[in-house]
Amino acid sequence: MIPRYTRPAMGRIWSEENKFRSWLAVEVAATETLAEAGIVPTEAARAIREKANFKVERIHAIEAEVKHDVIAFTTAVAEFVGPESRWFHYGLTSNDVVDTAQALQVQQASAVIAEDLQKLAAVLERRAWEFKDTPMIGRTHGVHAEPITFGFKLANWYSETQRNITRFTAAAEDMRVGKLSGAVGTFAHLSPEMEEKICARLGLRAAPVSSQVIQRDRHAHYLATLAVIASTLDMMATEIRHLQRTEVREAEEFFSEKQKGSSAMPHKRNPITCEQISGLARVVRSNAQAGFENVALWHERDISHSSAERIILPDSTTLADHLLAKTANLIDTMLVYPVRMLANLNSTRGLVFSGQLLLDLVEHGVSREDAYRLVQSHAMRAWREDLDFRELVSNDAAISGRVPREQIERAFDLRRQLKNVDKIFARVFPGGPPKA
Repeated sequence: MIPRYTRPAMGRIWSEENKFRSWLAVEVAATETLAEAGIVPTEAARAIREKANFKVERIHAIEAEVKHDVIAFTTAVAEFVGPESRWFHYGLTSNDVVDTAQALQVQQASAVIAEDLQKLAAVLERRAWEFKDTPMIGRTHGVHAEPITFGFKLANWYSETQRNITRFTAAAEDMRVGKLSGAVGTFAHLSPEMEEKICARLGLRAAPVSSQVIQRDRHAHYLATLAVIASTLDMMATEIRHLQRTEVREAEEFFSEKQKGSSAMPHKRNPITCEQISGLARVVRSNAQAGFENVALWHERDISHSSAERIILPDSTTLADHLLAKTANLIDTMLVYPVRMLANLNSTRGLVFSGQLLLDLVEHGVSREDAYRLVQSHAMRAWREDLDFRELVSNDAAISGRVPREQIERAFDLRRQLKNVDKIFARVFPGGPPKA
């Protein structure tokens, strides 16, 4: 089986073959547009469109001699075209082709990632509704805080994924630009109108202004957005790892029948998928740093960005694709244990309802300071001596004398704590639950 991160879709996009095909698409679009304007002979444009081709091996062989990849490319293509090749690459500089073609590759990669994001969102939405009313303890600082539901947690992840979809759509659109403005961006050989027509032919917008390259703030934004997406996936994986801890055991990643967790300990069920997601997310974040460094180029262009981008753009998009698929499968197949969730919620015997009891005392005329002192004294005793907090406060006349017993009982009502979950879901999912 081919690992997900080398699947043909993304692997093909960043292949040498597709890179040079993208270069050729730019060259042909430029030649045909210039022919329509009467700048390039029509027969030359026809010959280039019909004959232009290359062999990757030949490009590499020429590059080994000339030490320039675009010259090697144009030379290799000229061998197919013949005499009309003198009009090939007419009026262009190397980065007119390279940067514009890179935008085409990023567009292709972005379409894959956009689809991955939608698939993850769909899985999160389905499982959020599945566990909308499944109570569990909410934790702050890793310590029991107040009740939530597991569906609420997943709805939060869904909402963050929707923000990532918005961010990524904007970042991908920001990268959908080409440039054919020449060696320093002043259109010394072609006109801005020609640039706009060539870009439109390729499904791109023309950068309003550029130097010899498209400015790298766009690329930094794009890579940073991939890093944010990876961080979201890391967050989900880290949370599931915590929930899978032996002491917690509220949820865990799927463990197949024949899977083994340890060569030495047969009982182990390790969160290896979650750990892979967390580890690879670090690589995406580190690539974003290289993207930031690429923004500061010398004058109208140097090539310090180029070598880094040959790694960080393919790697980050490929990793984002892989991690999104991994995470969607993780959420889709995740094992959830509602009984254990409720047992953990109840394990402190009512302590997690202390906040509601505090408010009830305040409502019945006790100052907040006195109410806090009363409730905390019982909470700390219950914590230290492993006692029943609910029983302690019920037997304290200072509390029962101020708050009616039925209201004390209601302070420990789980339904009261979770009464607004439906409203939260209506905010997050205004269309209601997904259709079966």
